[in-house]
Amino acid sequence: MTDSSTSQPPPSGSPAHPDHRRGAATPPVTRQDASHATTVTPLAHTSRRAPLNLLSGEHDSAVSQNKQAARWSPPSQAEQPVLVPRLRSKSLVETTASSLRSHHPLPAAEGGSGGGGTHGSIQSPGPGIRARRSKSITESIITHRRPSAPSDVLAYVYLPAHFTTPTVTEYPSGPFLPEQSGKKALPEDGALIESPASEATADHEPLPVTWEPTLERAIKAIVSIKANCVRSFDTESSGAYTATGFVVDAKRGIILSNRHVVSPAPTVAQAIFSNYEEVPLEPIYRDPVHDFGFFRFDPSKVRFMELDAIPLSPHRAKIGLEIRVVGNDAGEKLSILAGTLARLDRRAPEYGVGNYNDFNTFYLQAASGTSGGSSGSPVLDIQGHAVALNAGGSTRASSSFYLPLDRIVRALNYIQMEQSVPRGTLQAEFEYQSYDELRRLGLDPQIEQSMRQRFPAETGMLVVRSVLPQGPADQKLRPGDIVVAVNDEPLTQFSSLFSIIDDAVGKNISLTICRGPQPYVIDLTIQDLHSVTPNRFVEIGGGVVNEVSYQLARGYGLPVGGVYVATSGHMLGSGSAWRGSVVVALNNIPTPTLDEFIHAVQQLPDGSRVPIRFFPITKFHKEQVSIIHVDRHWHPFKLAVRNDQTGLWDYKEFPPPPPIPANTPFTTTLLQVDPKLTPAHRVWPCFVSIDFYIPYLVDGAQATMHYGPGLIIDRERGLVVCDRDTVPISIGDIYITFGNSLIIPGQLLLLHPVYNFAILCYNPALIGDTPVESARLAPPEVTGKLSPGDPINLVALTTDQEPLVKKTKITNIGPVVTRECTPPRWRSVNVEGIRVDDSVTSQGGVLCDDDGMILGLWSNYTSQNSSGKDFSFMVGLKVDPILKALEHMLRTMDRITQADQIKQDPGLLDSCSATESITSETCLLKTQILRTPVLPSLRTLDVEFSFMTMVSARTLGLSEERVRQLQQASVHDTPTVVYVLNLLSPLSPAADQLRIGDAILEVNGELVLKPYSLAVFYDQELVTLTVLRAGEELTLTIPTIPLPTMETRRIVGWAGALIQTPYHAVHEQVKSIPSDLYISCILYGSPANAYNLRPGVWITEINNEPVHNMDDFLEKLRHFRQFYQEKLAAAQQQAADDGRDGNEETSSPLDLAPSSPAAEPKDRRFGAEDYFIRLTTINRAGISRILSLRVDDHYWPTWDLVQSPHSVSGWACNFDVL
Repeated sequence: MTDSSTSQPPPSGSPAHPDHRRGAATPPVTRQDASHATTVTPLAHTSRRAPLNLLSGEHDSAVSQNKQAARWSPPSQAEQPVLVPRLRSKSLVETTASSLRSHHPLPAAEGGSGGGGTHGSIQSPGPGIRARRSKSITESIITHRRPSAPSDVLAYVYLPAHFTTPTVTEYPSGPFLPEQSGKKALPEDGALIESPASEATADHEPLPVTWEPTLERAIKAIVSIKANCVRSFDTESSGAYTATGFVVDAKRGIILSNRHVVSPAPTVAQAIFSNYEEVPLEPIYRDPVHDFGFFRFDPSKVRFMELDAIPLSPHRAKIGLEIRVVGNDAGEKLSILAGTLARLDRRAPEYGVGNYNDFNTFYLQAASGTSGGSSGSPVLDIQGHAVALNAGGSTRASSSFYLPLDRIVRALNYIQMEQSVPRGTLQAEFEYQSYDELRRLGLDPQIEQSMRQRFPAETGMLVVRSVLPQGPADQKLRPGDIVVAVNDEPLTQFSSLFSIIDDAVGKNISLTICRGPQPYVIDLTIQDLHSVTPNRFVEIGGGVVNEVSYQLARGYGLPVGGVYVATSGHMLGSGSAWRGSVVVALNNIPTPTLDEFIHAVQQLPDGSRVPIRFFPITKFHKEQVSIIHVDRHWHPFKLAVRNDQTGLWDYKEFPPPPPIPANTPFTTTLLQVDPKLTPAHRVWPCFVSIDFYIPYLVDGAQATMHYGPGLIIDRERGLVVCDRDTVPISIGDIYITFGNSLIIPGQLLLLHPVYNFAILCYNPALIGDTPVESARLAPPEVTGKLSPGDPINLVALTTDQEPLVKKTKITNIGPVVTRECTPPRWRSVNVEGIRVDDSVTSQGGVLCDDDGMILGLWSNYTSQNSSGKDFSFMVGLKVDPILKALEHMLRTMDRITQADQIKQDPGLLDSCSATESITSETCLLKTQILRTPVLPSLRTLDVEFSFMTMVSARTLGLSEERVRQLQQASVHDTPTVVYVLNLLSPLSPAADQLRIGDAILEVNGELVLKPYSLAVFYDQELVTLTVLRAGEELTLTIPTIPLPTMETRRIVGWAGALIQTPYHAVHEQVKSIPSDLYISCILYGSPANAYNLRPGVWITEINNEPVHNMDDFLEKLRHFRQFYQEKLAAAQQQAADDGRDGNEETSSPLDLAPSSPAAEPKDRRFGAEDYFIRLTTINRAGISRILSLRVDDHYWPTWDLVQSPHSVSGWACNFDVL
């Protein structure tokens, strides 16, 4: 039951599809997806043909004379509630393709490379043309070509006065120009988009005979993309990845790539050209459904090469076409993969439910074997034209899947004219089924005959696969409905259907379908697809929530809308509302929209506990209710909205939360344990349950949620002891539960650095007259007599908070052995533990005698095995060190109540609001300073000891006199000799005087029999040791060092790296401490993650200037930030001056200055992308490394978290440090 802050797991039950891989990049984005294919035809290329009666199958023979249009004559049938069959009459668009296609062999002398701006080679019809029919995928493709003209297979003929519907082997397309009045036309210097009509002018231009010149030209336009998804959002998870893109408009700086590369989530990306020039990218468009999107860059930033663009030619794709996929395959800078197009009508690949998936389109397929990093690569023909966009591939074969370009061309034209791309939806998914399947669905044979005559090259039709509830097609369309026509236009292709839908946003269309044998005409309103694609999210408590998108809704069959948990974080994770949950209500306030969720959160005071109702999106029919702890102190609460003009997401912070209400004292009852469960009925009133929530993974913490039992050791002062598995670090929210019915906040007083326990406190006034009791701890003279074989009682807490009693016996009292862990974290050293016979599974508890006297704390220890895997085990800890710490604390604590303090010091009330009661949590924490005890002075040698047998000691030179002394002192135990096993800190004085293997004979004149006596020294600054080294006894006086009782007291978050002072567990794994700037955690999607800054290293220099501590580090950051801001302001001023002087052409964001030749590099001005920080780091092995990190203050501002007794959490965070 953990929720890691650095990584969110995908929803359960949503594995990636085993048959497909995603090639967008190296992980975490590991996919290649797709986009649907739609053909948009210029009006000049359309013509009318003779009508067809789909029911009778009659066809007018005078095709070329454009006879009178036919009418629909469906059989009469009773009206239905929604679907009303009716007659429609309209001229039908000529769509027969086979009679308009022909193959034209070229003479050998005319083969070769084609020149000119179109790079085309389209042959005009002539005497040598022979008609051929396009074959379906199941048929063999017969290619007529002459041996002397190997490029003839690329020759097509498009009659200028006719329009042909794409078949399974061809995708004709032309440039799409919106015809709406008042809109700007496409400039002549726009992207290179080839038109079939324009190819007719190049019918005799030679084709290239080799790939070398084509690839040499294309590589200049292909870029490697480094990107960071900075927040988890919708189907995307945060993290860094690499991918590919290519320039499609060199003047405007537009790059085409996949949708899952551009990403619907906030993304920061850079493009690296073939000459290793790097420019920042702005994501300006990502299609809501299909797998393509566009980045924008400033062409003036490319100084040393002439920009080129790859023309988009979707009509060139056909079966048998030899292709090259050029891109960043497997993360390499450049890979060229060969293949041959084998299918043009493949179903869109599926990447698993809950992930991004494309639909409502065909895909192209070839065996090119692409992998991660190749997403967004162009699929090139031998003339250098892009015929498709690489998107995905199979994990079980070398098959790769490509997205057709026709809809991409349409979107690009809108973007070039600075217009939004209209996209419509019915919230329905369609699929292409063959006629044999359609017959099983009830397709009327006469309709089939008519459709086959009208579309002789087609082998099937579109069928409704699914309809989302509450969408435009809900209760109108059903799965299995066969699509016959739209607006009386018969169609069989995705392209034909969605060219109509996309151009009819907000309008009505009529859809003719067959439901079984019965045809219907249905009126539907087209919804804006962008309206069901979220463009904002909320950050709350370290988590991210956004509205349920069309992608997610389609995957799980849900209505679009609702609040989706993209990252649970600290707050939502406290209620187990993990990633993949949909929030239904918060604090009993329904949250159907993101705005309602924001309103509900704004009503909640910081630190309050409220119910949350949600369901896992994988099990939408099973709602859950839990309690969350409201967090407004560890993380900010803000809204982010996507800005397509800048490519950024603009943040808006919400006002502070309402004040914390007074906590009214509450009395509860405790479970009455059956006296037969002796001694549980005596111990149970001392038990409480503890929940601990960690906001940041520091000090080696691996999970954000911990829970376990606690034991009340002082009822009057509200002191509780628990193990360090329940409260492992000093930063977090503590909640203490009494009797499973009353929960109050707690505070950490002592986190023991050696023994496995922590001491907490709570306000006793808040539990009223709850009958809790203080545990009776056994004195040292009792625990010192414990030995193996003694009977003992284990009283523990089960996972369902019930008492567990087991009468057992002690099997062993010996050392607790743990290993060094990765990442470094606290471990038990020089400690003995009590092991019992047949221990049972539990959360933890106590070891006691029959009268309920506590002999030990039954605690959980964690460590790692030799393979680095974590494991845990339960061992009893004697109460001796707990008693020592408690006695020292009680001597320094005032015994008067909080009310008496206020009476004696009226000025204390000045720190509390006049409206707050004495039991108010804020007032309690402000007065807690007077109640905070003086903690014991814990000192140590910082050495790990073990013991050896007398045989080994004799071999090392132990004298017989010493052997005799040790044997006489060890009456009931096997005599052993303690020796130095490990030096835990290179900074301790003991590291300078002791050596590994030294035998410790005496400490302060007393024989050393066990290593446990050397674990802690209370208030002893010097100790005298008698050691055996190389056969000689030496007397050493060694200073001890103080041990921290709270470990970490300050954390700085910078560029996604959590920086802290090196804690004690780190010291034991290094030879020296390079600085006080230790990186304990890196957050996914951050600059630190993108530039490979790893956890477990020290920062020693910034921009070649040494840094030593937190204050020094922050001061250097302020200095460099000011320097960059001044330099950027000067560059912007210079640019403005140049513009006024007429030295530089002014340009709009989408109309940037053209690039210059490589021979004349442009003057490069300083920009925001130049905000780099050079870091020098040293790892635990002492290896130094220098890296450059681009700072991102927009998404990853610097913050400073410091311990403060005046705050609710005990910590105060400054979110605006720089």
